[in-house]
Amino acid sequence: MLHPSYTDLMKVVNSEVEAGEQPVVNSRYSIVLATSKRARQIIGERDAMATENGKKPLSIAVEELNSGLVKIVGDEETEEE
Repeated sequence: MLHPSYTDLMKVVNSEVEAGEQPVVNSRYSIVLATSKRARQIIGERDAMATENGKKPLSIAVEELNSGLVKIVGDEETEEE
């Protein structure tokens, strides 16, 4: 089992959302997609922001998301950039 839990990760990701705004992540599925995408980036020889030897890419991706090193960007924000 991964620690932190899905609900803890959702709280971290949505912590910067102001009252009345739609949360960035509103399901466990979104968290799974975001962490798996980051894990694939790490596997693809991108530099992990939280580098620790012996850890699997998914564990590193979860740690990065939980510590705020990686942010989830919504579809609307990527279209604007």
